[in-house]
Amino acid sequence: QVQLVESGGGLVQPGGSLRLSCAASGIIFSINAMGWYRQDPGKQRELVAVLTGSGSTNYADSVKGRFTISKGNAKNTVSLQMNSLKPEYTAVYYCNAVVRLGVGESVRSFWGQGTQVTVSS
Repeated sequence: QVQLVESGGGLVQPGGSLRLSCAASGIIFSINAMGWYRQDPGKQRELVAVLTGSGSTNYADSVKGRFTISKGNAKNTVSLQMNSLKPEYTAVYYCNAVVRLGVGESVRSFWGQGTQVTVSS
């Protein structure tokens, strides 16, 4: 089974920065994409940023110019650098990965347990 573990969340003041990391483990043949989503209680989970296996990126309009998604230093990891944080960015941030588990197998999507990000003074 593929496991995704997020880290780096916490409490930060408005205008501050945080860096989230996600590590994927298990039998993974290839990764089509890894990304970050966020969700507050009572709200739908929404896309924040995605990094594809080819290196392309996609961001939610609300975070463009503030957040940067990139490949992590370790194998099968991704990071999200969050700058100029605003209170409305407060949410649980979830890592998502779309992967192939083996040759000839279809792609599958996996989710991490989430990490809390709170932006407050």
